[in-house]
Amino acid sequence: MSGALHVHRIAPGATVQDRGRTGYLAYGLSRGGAADRLALAEGAALLRQSPELATLELPGSGGVFEATTPLRIALTGAPMRAQLDGAPLVWNASHALPAGARLEIGGATAGSYGYLHVGGGFDTPTHLGARSAHLAAGVGGMVQAGDRLPVGPDKGTDVGLVLPQDARFDGGTLRLIDSFQTPLFDNATQQRFAETVFHRDARANRMGIRLTSEGEGFSTSEALNILSETILTGDIQVTGDGTPFLLLGESQTTGGYPRIGTVIPADLPRAVQAPAGGVLRFSFVSRDEALRAQERMQSHLAQLPESCTPLVRDPAQIRDLLSYQLISGATAGDGPDRED
Repeated sequence: MSGALHVHRIAPGATVQDRGRTGYLAYGLSRGGAADRLALAEGAALLRQSPELATLELPGSGGVFEATTPLRIALTGAPMRAQLDGAPLVWNASHALPAGARLEIGGATAGSYGYLHVGGGFDTPTHLGARSAHLAAGVGGMVQAGDRLPVGPDKGTDVGLVLPQDARFDGGTLRLIDSFQTPLFDNATQQRFAETVFHRDARANRMGIRLTSEGEGFSTSEALNILSETILTGDIQVTGDGTPFLLLGESQTTGGYPRIGTVIPADLPRAVQAPAGGVLRFSFVSRDEALRAQERMQSHLAQLPESCTPLVRDPAQIRDLLSYQLISGATAGDGPDRED
């Protein structure tokens, strides 16, 4: 059954996102897509559906929503306070959203980007082969109060699944590989960069993150001799005043500032989920180590569906108790139940 999600209230900057669009880099359009692509895979595992489907990305806070027909939802990414008709909902889990029920999602308790998934995915219009809004390029736009987001046909039935909470929401160490321009920074500067404690500046968005630190900046005498080259997601550009910027999915496609290194893809979810003021460190690794990390990430993604476990719920907090399949022999007086 398909329907729509009615948006009563929503935080600024919320957008519909999927995996983004490929094939347009030469035309000046970066891939974009969900800031935390791991959260896409987690939501897909919880709802037993494809990670290609579009979701709602919530930067820092959520909103108030209502389903026009019964929907299945999953909540992933940065943990946020969530309630269904006043009853608390577990994050990183899937739930039934009855028609007319009021879903409220508050502020993040850790991290930066939360995600609201629906069974069947959001069936919003495609632009250049994707449903992702790319705000920097003017493709699509932000979701606004009063919008009705159409939902695609949902072939699944599972709800009441939960994944272990991930530890990527408080900053940490990000692994770097050398860029073509890393050798332009002398060894002492590279070592100082790896030993520096950085903080995620509050002035961050889907284009990039400004990194602040104590002490002098990071410069190279070769900065004026660099030609503009293709930008990769994860590149760390160093501007003329020595400030590093970690570039993300909606960054420009070319740039002339020197790049001291590139965050490996396996660590990008941790990078984008660092909260404002969160501590970030960097560690240079070899290409072989980066490839091994990517293999481990691919293995983790493949195992996500098997990592889901039944969510223990209190029947008194389930609005539509009869819509759930209960453990054999359980009644309301028997204590906690499980969603299937």
